[in-house]
Amino acid sequence: MTNIVTDPSPRARRFASALLPVLVIALSGLLWPLVAAAQDGSSYWYEAGAVNEGLERLEGLDRSTPRQTMRGLVDAAGACDYDRAAHYLNLAHFAVEEQPVRGPDLARKMASVLVRQVWLDWAGLPARPDAMIETMGGSNNCAGEPRRNLHLETLSHDGAAYDLRIARYKPDAGEAVWLFTPQTVDNLPALYEAFGPRGYEDLIPEGLKHKVGGLWLWELIALPLLALMVTGLGWAAHQGVCRMSSHASRIWVKNAARRSAMPVALFVMAGIGQAILTWVISFSGPVNAIVRPAFTIVMVWAVGMTALRILDAALHRITLRFVGEIDDKRGFDERAFYTSIYALRRLIVLVMVVLAAIIVLARLNLFDSIGMTLLASAGVLTVIFGIAGQAVLGNIIASLQIAFAKPVRIGDAVLFEGEWAYVEAIFYTFLRLRTWDKRRIVVPVTYFISKPFENWSVTEARMMRVIDLWLDPRADVEMLRRHFQTLLEDDPDVEDTENSFVYATDHTSEGYKVSFYAMMPDPSTGWTAQSRLREKLLAYVRDRHPEWLTRQRVLDVGSEEDEEGGPGTHGSRSTARAGGVI
Repeated sequence: MTNIVTDPSPRARRFASALLPVLVIALSGLLWPLVAAAQDGSSYWYEAGAVNEGLERLEGLDRSTPRQTMRGLVDAAGACDYDRAAHYLNLAHFAVEEQPVRGPDLARKMASVLVRQVWLDWAGLPARPDAMIETMGGSNNCAGEPRRNLHLETLSHDGAAYDLRIARYKPDAGEAVWLFTPQTVDNLPALYEAFGPRGYEDLIPEGLKHKVGGLWLWELIALPLLALMVTGLGWAAHQGVCRMSSHASRIWVKNAARRSAMPVALFVMAGIGQAILTWVISFSGPVNAIVRPAFTIVMVWAVGMTALRILDAALHRITLRFVGEIDDKRGFDERAFYTSIYALRRLIVLVMVVLAAIIVLARLNLFDSIGMTLLASAGVLTVIFGIAGQAVLGNIIASLQIAFAKPVRIGDAVLFEGEWAYVEAIFYTFLRLRTWDKRRIVVPVTYFISKPFENWSVTEARMMRVIDLWLDPRADVEMLRRHFQTLLEDDPDVEDTENSFVYATDHTSEGYKVSFYAMMPDPSTGWTAQSRLREKLLAYVRDRHPEWLTRQRVLDVGSEEDEEGGPGTHGSRSTARAGGVI
């Protein structure tokens, strides 16, 4: 049998030439992660060559996982065995001959900083050598991936941030180990100077330096004393501000100082407490993790409330000076200006809340810890906040809508669900209405704008009021019209006497309704004038023409004697009825 070998056709050769570069690129993409990992050690660790060659070799060191490394450092420092604790630091930035001297000292500083500034989350420290994130549910982009670098805490001092990190290193000969990174070790002198022990600790008896419930015994004594001291200073600040307000010459300054007394006192308490924690007393990590954020939040809140109350007093002074006490007697522009002042206040409050939240998050370094969590769970949070905050957010949006569109203004007279009232204030989530008899009705904003209401001051305060009298058909409407015009001219509250009308607007078998229309300058004045004119009209009819009062006519059947014959047979009788008034 003869084997025949044929050359590939030119078309096949061109196809192979075109396919070869594609295969090379694809193969390079597959191999590049392996090459990069080989250059940087591995995705499981950093290649370190040698680890802490200058330290004496010790038996029983377990640095296989992040949790074991942290536990070993804490246990060794608790036993004051800093030579052993130094083995949990990566001293690669120090010469071999310096490591036996610098290592124990840096380990002591590391332990001191950890105890005073870090609340160790032992459950959050991985117990796996590869520090892989294990999740039973939910979404996590890093789930199932090994890690070789872990962030423990970020400490801030003098405007600089220092990270505490541990990483996994693989020496040439030996197993991979978890150590505090060289960068963290380099920052230890500055961190120890800022957060290390204070001079007073030498005066504390040794018997009070034992741990009770995770805290030193002396802390259980110092914390109540610190609370009493800052409370006393806060009370003194409150009394001082109140005395200053009593001596103020201007009313608005006095009101601003008096209303700001409590926020100022809280600011003094939190500020002094923060200063004591920074420069005088250094508590342990659990105390700092709770007390420092609390002081920060109180300080930010106190500053915001003080500024807001001073702003309220200033805005109130402005409105009193340029507008005065607001009601429906004020003009359109004055009521709109007052409403704009309230809208400005709400915008300022909204901006201050956002800024305060940003400041608190930045001061407490919470962006790194919760920022990605919020982004990762944005869908769930949207649903939760959408359900829980639907009413609040809806009221806030409706309040801003009222502030800008101004379907109703502060000082407008409205008829809402049968109640005649003035719009006294518009807040974020509700309106406060003041009725004519000085009652206050609090209405949610969304409920208010979703219901029809009459705005008697939407363009001007003037309004037409009507007085209805039911009179006998014998009443002379023209005479009543002339008398009504005379009453309008004599009334001190009626300014526009030309826009007045008197008509017979309805009738029945017993009489007809006469309506008296008059233009009033504003709703409140109109109500008083309307009542006064009604009284005078009734008095005029009663005293001058009592026969005009409506009468109820009934048929008088008569007695048995009348039925036999007499002047009263089947006679009729009319009974006068007082004129109905609406």
